[in-house]
Amino acid sequence: MAQSRRVQFSVGLLVLLGLSLAVGFVIFLAGDRLRQSDVLFETYLRESVQGLEVGSSVRYRGVAVGRVTEIGLASAEYRRPEGQPFASAFQLVIVRFALDMARVGDVPRMDLAVAQGLRARLASQGITGVAYLELDFVDPDRFLPPDLPWTPRYAVIPAMPSTVAQAQNTLEQVMRQLQDVDIAALAGNFDALLVALREAARGADLGTVLGEAAGLLREGRAALAGAELPALAAELRATGAATRGVLEGQELRATLLTLARASEDLRATAQRLPATLAQIEAMLRAARGTTADLQSELAPLLRDLRSTTANLRDTTEALRRSPSQALLGAPPPAGPGR
Repeated sequence: MAQSRRVQFSVGLLVLLGLSLAVGFVIFLAGDRLRQSDVLFETYLRESVQGLEVGSSVRYRGVAVGRVTEIGLASAEYRRPEGQPFASAFQLVIVRFALDMARVGDVPRMDLAVAQGLRARLASQGITGVAYLELDFVDPDRFLPPDLPWTPRYAVIPAMPSTVAQAQNTLEQVMRQLQDVDIAALAGNFDALLVALREAARGADLGTVLGEAAGLLREGRAALAGAELPALAAELRATGAATRGVLEGQELRATLLTLARASEDLRATAQRLPATLAQIEAMLRAARGTTADLQSELAPLLRDLRSTTANLRDTTEALRRSPSQALLGAPPPAGPGR
């Protein structure tokens, strides 16, 4: 009887210890998600959210301020009332996210920020294609908030198309405009214009044109012959003397001296530029080395964490199947007469 109570006490203690370890492990993994300063928002995207996952970061101009908590379809989150037509709003994708207001800092009310142009859009990180949600202030009249036929569960930050979507829409508009152009009619008009020019050249009176040109040359020659060349030469000499006086003046010399000093300063700056570039290159090499060391240190830690998780999973399964055997070992063999 005493042995049975001892076994029950050991099993209960082991179960409590396992639950404590499990709760501690969950709190360790999800501690970043239990902040009291998180506030939930939602936005609606009209484009594909391929690459965006639950847990993806939410950034304001590159600074991480939150994370994505839920991704779904508007038609599944907000039911369409009976008899109401299927509006385009039910084709949107709902993205809910939590903002850490401690990281956001002192900002106006969200409705005022939205009125001033706060918008959300889908963005990707470099060439890796990792998608995240980006917040930024834009022209509020360019991207108006959507007209929703339902009452949102959380505060709404309107969305705007991503850069890729805007470029795609622009190309589609250009292609549609090119398709509307009548190329055959345009070519026909150009051929007709060439024919009209050719006919006009054939019908022109070349003799009259040449005669008018010869008369114009004679009038110009007569004007040059009657001009007062000595007075014109005297005026040219006076202009040359004034120009020489300006070139020999003190103001021009001072200006040239200032330009020479500026050139010397620019030359000295250019001489210091290679050393500055070498320092920047050394800093970049040090940053790359630090990143490589950090990656090499994190890889064994992640492998150990995976191994520990697997061992904990096996131990929990063994406890669930036979807790007494895990605590006391195998049962003793049966003696004679039993």
